[in-house]
Amino acid sequence: MTAIILVIAAFLLLLPFVYESRNLLILLTQIFIFSIFAMSYDLLLGFTGIVSFGHAMFFGIGAYSIGIFMKRFEPTLGYFFLAVLTTIALTAIVSFIVGLLTLRLKSHFYAMLTLSLSGLFLVLAEKWRTMTYGNDGFTFRVPEQFIDRTNFYLLSLFLMVAVFLLLKRFTNSPLGRVLQAIRENEQRTESLGYHVLHYKIAASVVSGVLAGFAGILYAASLRFVNTSVFSMDITLDALLMTIIGGVGTLVGAIIGAGLIEFAHDWLTALAKEHVIFERWIIFFGIIYILVVMFFPRGIVGALSTISWKRKKQHAIKKEEKVAG
Repeated sequence: MTAIILVIAAFLLLLPFVYESRNLLILLTQIFIFSIFAMSYDLLLGFTGIVSFGHAMFFGIGAYSIGIFMKRFEPTLGYFFLAVLTTIALTAIVSFIVGLLTLRLKSHFYAMLTLSLSGLFLVLAEKWRTMTYGNDGFTFRVPEQFIDRTNFYLLSLFLMVAVFLLLKRFTNSPLGRVLQAIRENEQRTESLGYHVLHYKIAASVVSGVLAGFAGILYAASLRFVNTSVFSMDITLDALLMTIIGGVGTLVGAIIGAGLIEFAHDWLTALAKEHVIFERWIIFFGIIYILVVMFFPRGIVGALSTISWKRKKQHAIKKEEKVAG
């Protein structure tokens, strides 16, 4: 599967040079960005079994960090990287504190607390108008190297592939194996001598930092930021992308991000042409329900099941031939 992803990435690398479409370039850039965000969420939900309703707080920290630095200072690469370092520090600290305070709780209590903490960041962004400009938000410039949409597209593609490979290595490491053991049976893992809270906090910190990266790219792509980056909708998007694509697969997060972003774009375009599609969110909800009903393990999970059944049937037929 990793080889397939790399082949597709190579194709996407060449796409801007053989097919000129500004709208497609922007759409694919959004897919790359939300793929990073969805993979960061999959690390929590799919590999550790942690359900968070406040993942948008890390996304928003990244978005506001880049926006404030580019607004208050010169839009240079130096300040851009300083914003990145600030995001890493803030998301790591916040995710560590949030994890330390809440990860001792059961999953549903943790989910509700993360939702309330995310709401706290939303209120802070709304009230601190001297810095955030409240609900109105603000525009900002980006370094001249990222003004060209093709350059930013290539940067987003590179970072998506890098994050995928990083998380692939991380989840296959001994630490990642312990996280998966926690997901399957937390009590048993703790009885084996592992300090479960430490591993959960480690997953929370890595996930929060990567979500902050996604927020940086999202705001930089729009060159605008407002309080919507802290909204519950952002977290729900990550949740839907992960579930539809396939929980605990990473590849599923990328596929889910692609499907949802394409669906958003397609249904929004239809709404402009046909009155019946003005309430396109209803159709989107129906699509989600159908996917969950017919693909409970997500698209990647369903494909893996089909592949496993075919291999099993092939093995049975082979045994029957040998026996015959």
